[in-house]
Amino acid sequence: MLKPILDKIIVKAEIQESKTASGLVIPTTSKEKPSIGIVEAGSEGIRLEDGTIKPLFVSVGDKVLFSQHAGDVVKFDGDEKLILKESDIIAIIK
Repeated sequence: MLKPILDKIIVKAEIQESKTASGLVIPTTSKEKPSIGIVEAGSEGIRLEDGTIKPLFVSVGDKVLFSQHAGDVVKFDGDEKLILKESDIIAIIK
């Protein structure tokens, strides 16, 4: 199990459709990195100078939109995960 620290979040990126609207198949090498995912884990928050912890805005299970080239991709237990800073998240999708 991965437990992020500071203001980090672990996201499972959703795989986007590999076909265009007209039915053309997009090769894997041409596809852009997914920018929507589900939060799988988050830290407690970031510790402020006065010692208090500012909690994260996102929670486990939130569907989020993040910057296209944000974060670091890691493989853990044979699964690809994306580790992002909270500031890389653009929006929570409701």
